[in-house]
Amino acid sequence: MGDELELLRQAISLLERVSHASLVTRGDNELCELTTVAETAGRLIDSVRVQAAGEIDERSRFELGSAGLAFHYGHRRSVHFVEQLTRVSQGEAARRIRLGAAVRPRTMLDGHTLPPHYPLVADALADGVMGMDAATQVVRCLEQARGHSLEVELFSDAERQLVTLSETDSADHVATWARVWRERLDSDGAEPREAELRARRGLWLGREKHGLVPFWGACDPASSALLRAVFTESSRPHSEPRFLSDEDRERAVESRTTEQGNRVEHIRDPRTREQRQLDVLVGLVTAGTRSTGLEPGGMRSTATVMAVVRLEDLESGRGVGWLDDVVEPLSMASIRELVCDAGHRKVLLGNAGEILYVGRLQRLFTAAQRYALAVRDGGCVWPNCQAPPGWCQAHHVEEFNSHGNSGATDIDNGVLLCEAHHHMLHGSAYLMRMVDGRPEMLAPLWLDPDQQWRPVGRSRVMMTAAIRAAA
Repeated sequence: MGDELELLRQAISLLERVSHASLVTRGDNELCELTTVAETAGRLIDSVRVQAAGEIDERSRFELGSAGLAFHYGHRRSVHFVEQLTRVSQGEAARRIRLGAAVRPRTMLDGHTLPPHYPLVADALADGVMGMDAATQVVRCLEQARGHSLEVELFSDAERQLVTLSETDSADHVATWARVWRERLDSDGAEPREAELRARRGLWLGREKHGLVPFWGACDPASSALLRAVFTESSRPHSEPRFLSDEDRERAVESRTTEQGNRVEHIRDPRTREQRQLDVLVGLVTAGTRSTGLEPGGMRSTATVMAVVRLEDLESGRGVGWLDDVVEPLSMASIRELVCDAGHRKVLLGNAGEILYVGRLQRLFTAAQRYALAVRDGGCVWPNCQAPPGWCQAHHVEEFNSHGNSGATDIDNGVLLCEAHHHMLHGSAYLMRMVDGRPEMLAPLWLDPDQQWRPVGRSRVMMTAAIRAAA
C-alpha cells in the first residue's frame, strides 16, 4: 500500500477530530485563521482529487479498449467510473478529469514523458495556493486560445500572471482576467466562439405537471445581457415593483400614519426573486405582443444594456466589447450590431481611458455620469464584490459640501459602491481617494500592515488595455 494512501488516511483521522469540534467559542481572529487554513487543506485535497481523476482517465483512454481501467470495472467512459467511485455529480467528475488531463505529465507514444500543458497551474494546485475553481477557469480560457495564439512566450506569461493573481484574489476575479487574456491571445478573435454559442441557444417548454409548466433554455451572451439588465432593473434596491398581479398588489400595499396624521402607502414586493423575474419576463413579452412599435408612450422596458468598447477597436472593427453583468465578451461585429438596436446604449472609452467629465456643481450624479462610472468601475469597486452597476450607488469620494468648496459631483470624485459596501465605507476605517481619475482604497492597519493604497474597480476594457500596453 503506497505511502500516499496511508498519509491520506492519517489526514482523514485528524480532520475528523476538527470537523466534529464546535467553533462557537472561538475568537474572531482564531475563526478567521481557521477558515483560511481549512481552505488550504481543502485545496490540497482537491489537488489529489484532480490528479487521481486525470490518471483514471489516462488509464481508461479509448484506444485501450477492454484493457482500460474504467472498462475493467464495467464502465465505457472514465467519467462514469469516477462518478461511481466518488459519488459526485457527473458534471463534477468531468470537471476533475478535464483539469487533471491539463496538469498531469504527458506520456508520449515512445514511453517518455513531457511536462503538463500547464505546469505552473499544476504546481500551484499541488502547493495548495490555487483552488480547483480558479484553476478550471484559467485552463478553460487558455485552452480556448491554444492553437490560435502565435505568441508562445506571451502564452506562458499569461499562465504565470494568472497563477500569481490566484494567490491573492478570488476565483471570480481570476476568471475575469483569464477571459481578458484569452481575448489577447486568440488571434481568431471572439467571433467564432460567439457563433458557436449562438448556435446552441434555445428555449424549451415542458409538459404541464401539477398545474405548472416547466421551461428551460440557454442563451448567447448578448441575449443574456438584455435579460440580466431587465432583471437587475426590476430587482434594484428601493425600485418600484413592476408587473404585479392584482393579488400580489393587494398583499404588497402597506400603509401607516405619519406624526402629522397623514396616511402614507408603501408597496413592499411580496414575491421571491425567482417569481419577480418570471413576472417581468412575461410582462415584457406581453407588452411586446400588444405593441406595434408605432404608438407613442407604448409599453417598453426601461432596462438598458451597455456595450463598452475602446474607440480604436470600434473604428478598426477588431477586438472585443464587454456587456454589463455578462462574463463573456462579444466580437466587434456583434457590438456594432447591438449599438444600433433599441435597448442598447453605445458607450465609448477613449484610448487613454478618459471618460465623461461634468464640471458644474450638483448634488446628484446625472444618468450620463452614472453610465460613465459604470464604464470605468464595472460595478461595485469594493475588492471581490460582484454587484453589477445597476445595484450600485454613486459615492462622493470627497464628501459633498453644500457650500460648494469641496466634494464636487464630477466623475473624478465619484465611485460605484453597492449599498452594503457604501455603508461599510462610511462606517469603517477604510479610506478611499482618487488618483488621475481612478479610485484607490486603503485598508485599516490591522488588515494591511504595509498601508499601501491599492487601485480598485474591475473595468474589463481597461484590463484588456493594460495587457496590450504590457505586451
